[in-house]
Amino acid sequence: MTFPTTPCSLSNAQKAQRFTLQRGVSPLWGLGPFCSDSQQIVSKAGVSPVVNTGHQRDDLPLFHDQKNESYMDTLIRRLQLYSRNLEHLVEERTQLYKAERDRADRLNFMLLPRLVVKSLKEKGIVEPEFYEEVTIYFSDIVGFTTICKYSTPMEVVDMLNDIYKSFDQIVDHHDVYKVETIGDAYMVASGLPKRNGNRHAIDIAKMALDILSFMGTFELEHLPGLPIWIRIGVHSGPCAAGVVGIKMPRYCLFGDTVNTASRMESTGLPLRIHVSGSTISILKRTECQFLYEVRGETYLKGRGTETTYWLTGMKDQEYNLPVPPTVENQQRLQAEFSDMIANSLQKRQASGVRSRKPTRVASYKKGTLEYLQLNTTDKEGTYF
Repeated sequence: MTFPTTPCSLSNAQKAQRFTLQRGVSPLWGLGPFCSDSQQIVSKAGVSPVVNTGHQRDDLPLFHDQKNESYMDTLIRRLQLYSRNLEHLVEERTQLYKAERDRADRLNFMLLPRLVVKSLKEKGIVEPEFYEEVTIYFSDIVGFTTICKYSTPMEVVDMLNDIYKSFDQIVDHHDVYKVETIGDAYMVASGLPKRNGNRHAIDIAKMALDILSFMGTFELEHLPGLPIWIRIGVHSGPCAAGVVGIKMPRYCLFGDTVNTASRMESTGLPLRIHVSGSTISILKRTECQFLYEVRGETYLKGRGTETTYWLTGMKDQEYNLPVPPTVENQQRLQAEFSDMIANSLQKRQASGVRSRKPTRVASYKKGTLEYLQLNTTDKEGTYF
């Protein structure tokens, strides 16, 4: 095949082929998948294409290995490489999404029961439910108002945070649900939203003993030497539960059982676990042998007089429970509580102990979450 010398006598195909050869570009690029046929055509023409000689102009990019691969082979290889990179990117983004989803779930599980969160995700609503028998726990700090009077707001927050964090760790070891905290009051329930037979009374009783054992060793950091007492009340009975409200929804309990458990706490004594007769009846039906004492007749607002009990321990299991004060000591300490706080403040000033600066920030390490971030000032003259 020879090219005419007269430009006007050339066909369009011949002009295009001559132009590509003069520019140093292989005509195989324009033939696409018919590369084998195009090689035969060029070889018959007596022209050695760039794909065989390996020559390439410096100003033209090398898109593929022209010695070994055809254009379609290079295109397929690049598509495969892009596909692998895309799969890696999708997998990486999926892992990030799953990590964020799990973190959001952990936060939701700390605010609402697991079953409630699942129902909200699947249905968007949580139907209120009636429970035939549950056990409810209440506790509060004796003399909390007086302690607040002699403490800065930040010291009060630190005190409650230290106590409640320890309570939360104890709660995690039992089949119970922390309902809420109201000031210095701590409320826990068992037997809802997941029913557990008679285990609700057992788990609440064991949890109450663990909490009371902890309070026997707890000491305030800003008031060293000051005894911290709590009252505990436990009652069992029916109640209704459900999520109330749209903004900041909470899983709330309703019924006379809640009120009675609160009355058991308020009519109790420091460092004592005040238990109603209904809870004792359930504990007797179980295999666990709890130790208790009869307190006697106790007046409960809205219910009248009932026989109540002190929970003192469990057979074949040691609890390091603090010794509760006698009635005489309790009355004396209540009268002298303000003087004891003043003496504790003097000891702190004499020892040079300064107020601790809270440094809590949001943290997801080791499965713990603290969302309370506080800023303090050098001024410590603000008191409740």
